[in-house]
Amino acid sequence: MRLLLCTDLDRTLLPNGPQPESPQARSRFAVLAARPEVTLVYVSGRDRQLVTAAMNEYSLPTPDFVIGDVGTTIYEVHGGNWQPWPDWEAEIAPDWAGLEQHDIHRLLRDMADLQAQEAAKQNRHKASFYVPLQADTESLSNDIHRRLDSAGIRAGLVWSIDEARDTGLLDILPAGASKQHAVSFLMQRKRFALADTVFAGDSGNDLPVLAGEIPAVLVANASPEVRHQALALAQAQGHADTLYIAQGDFMGMNGNYTAGVLEGVVHYRPEIHDWLLQNTDKVPADGC
Repeated sequence: MRLLLCTDLDRTLLPNGPQPESPQARSRFAVLAARPEVTLVYVSGRDRQLVTAAMNEYSLPTPDFVIGDVGTTIYEVHGGNWQPWPDWEAEIAPDWAGLEQHDIHRLLRDMADLQAQEAAKQNRHKASFYVPLQADTESLSNDIHRRLDSAGIRAGLVWSIDEARDTGLLDILPAGASKQHAVSFLMQRKRFALADTVFAGDSGNDLPVLAGEIPAVLVANASPEVRHQALALAQAQGHADTLYIAQGDFMGMNGNYTAGVLEGVVHYRPEIHDWLLQNTDKVPADGC
């Protein structure tokens, strides 16, 4: 058997939300990730530097692949060597009609509510902005789409909030540069079937994958709003049977963060339960 395990980082694998983490959850995850049958993929809005920082801070296993920058990059990882996938850039580039992020900034430069984020937070196919929390995002979205459409650009807009900075965030991406498309692209290139794939997430930007045909896990610490949306979308799209919501009480854990990821994986692949019982005592304790 083989397993392609794709997981979001913040507040999914990383215990950086307000809910408590189960002791030993990350140790058990390390046992799973070490199995030769498992191909591990981190799927994150973070860039390479921030993914590496999270791996170091939380003692995460080195993945085989990283889908980063809100789905605009795919890296194959061998130890410390991160090799970008040019085929993925070629896949999403046509949506922007040959243009790049600096062209997007030029097209939108006179929109007062958009302030360009730092250069390190941009890449060839990701144009990122700070937006006031009080901004009318619906009206802004309409204005942005009108401008980009007129330039032949097919774009996706990802709105979020930076609670530490107390500001809104906007990432403008090629329309096809989504987590869902990137995971599907990786599945196709590495020949993983749906039955051999599991995705785990917690937030609104994970909804397209959570509600789709890929077997998915919503961790228990997800907000009630995301839980309701995920269930409603999965049912509407006929995929209620491929969405598992972690409940807790699996191996004595609470279902939050990594514990929920493990619970969901075993829901789809019960034989993996035995793997989690092996050699756990040889893995460093959480946070070590």
